[in-house]
Amino acid sequence: MFRKLFVPAAFLLCLSFSLSAQKTDTLSITLEGVTYPYPVKYFPIHTEGQDIRMAYMDVAPTQNANGRTVVLFHGKNFGGYYWGNVIKGLTEHGFRVIVPDQIGFGKSSKAFIHYSFHQLARWNKALLDTLGIQKANILGHSMGGMLATRFALLYPQTIEKLLLEDPIGLEDYREFVPYVTTEEEYKTELKGTAASIKKYYQSSYFTSWKPAYDELVNIGAGVTFSADFPRYAKVAAMTFTMIYEQPVVHEFQDIKVPTVLFIGKEDKTIVGKGLLSPQEQARHGQYKVLGKQTAARIPKAKLIEFEGCGHIPHMEVPTEFMNALLAAL
Repeated sequence: MFRKLFVPAAFLLCLSFSLSAQKTDTLSITLEGVTYPYPVKYFPIHTEGQDIRMAYMDVAPTQNANGRTVVLFHGKNFGGYYWGNVIKGLTEHGFRVIVPDQIGFGKSSKAFIHYSFHQLARWNKALLDTLGIQKANILGHSMGGMLATRFALLYPQTIEKLLLEDPIGLEDYREFVPYVTTEEEYKTELKGTAASIKKYYQSSYFTSWKPAYDELVNIGAGVTFSADFPRYAKVAAMTFTMIYEQPVVHEFQDIKVPTVLFIGKEDKTIVGKGLLSPQEQARHGQYKVLGKQTAARIPKAKLIEFEGCGHIPHMEVPTEFMNALLAAL
């Protein structure tokens, strides 16, 4: 049977996809049924005896090409599909935009490998080299902010500006989040349902829920019906461990490139939040404080804050975010 899900007009370029499977809402774990806002290509990688591939979009400027490039790194629970409005805004202002799905996410391979920000950064550098891009602006959201930070530390000569949108890792989670093994986290990931995913997105990402955000849930929940969902859950657990065990917060002072922080002041994201008591949750993840602290630690960093906004400014306050991003560029 076939069913098409359409996004409201405001998000048409950010999310649109059709589904077809044994269950109406089933998605494959590499999102074959999800149509990205722009054509997807694949970058081949050989690692740990495996041939895998990294999906990416390479979108040319639509007018007034300025010879500059912006690379967008997505967050942990997302892929390139949620960057549509940002890609459109950037290409209309002359930028070439590269949007990878990191290995383990989106349309890229769900490989059983050792996940590290160092390795992900190396693969992104190899992709840019292959595309002939010697210098780029790197915008990282959430987990993508941790990756962008590691990329900037490893390859400062490649970066024009480092742009961090509500990055996670502004605290060292090891200091207050109880340790869980990858296997324990895997068992938790296996329990994911549409209801639990929507509850998490509502409580963690936005200050108020809009019907358009349901499409994010449809993608996040659609894979839970797949016969391959255990592999997806295992990789999700492995990347959770990566985030927990590989902090970047202690190296912010070592960043050598111009940096701009975009912070939703109502963001209260904590990786492993469910492992904390309400009292502990209230003591951490306060981005209205963490944003200022982080900007003070990064040499000459600029801080841009959004009132009444949570974890995803480019979706919750898209106009304000795009104006701030273009000004920063």
